[in-house]
Amino acid sequence: MKTTVTITSRGVVTLPAKLRQALGLKADDQLIAETTPEGLLLRPAVTLPLEVYTPQREREFDAAEADLATVLAAHERAPPSAPAAGARANRRRATPA
Repeated sequence: MKTTVTITSRGVVTLPAKLRQALGLKADDQLIAETTPEGLLLRPAVTLPLEVYTPQREREFDAAEADLATVLAAHERAPPSAPAAGARANRRRATPA
C-alpha cells in the first residue's frame, strides 16, 4: 500500500487510518525510522515488557530453585522403576504387525 503523508512544522507525520489498520498499528505504538538507499523506512519496533524484581521476589526465586534441586537430587537417587505390565501390553497392541 502506498500513500502520501505530510510532515508538520514540528516534524509530526500522521499515518492514515487505513495504513495503520493494515499494519495493526495503534496509538502509542513505536516505530523505528531508518534511512536506506531508497529513502526512509518505518517499521514497527518490538518492545518487550521488563520486570524489575524486588529483593523479596528474588528470594522467592532462590527458594523455588532450592526446592527444585532437592526434588531433582531425590529423583536421581531413586532406582528406575519397571513399567507396569499393562503399559507393556498397551505398547504391544499399538505396534503395527
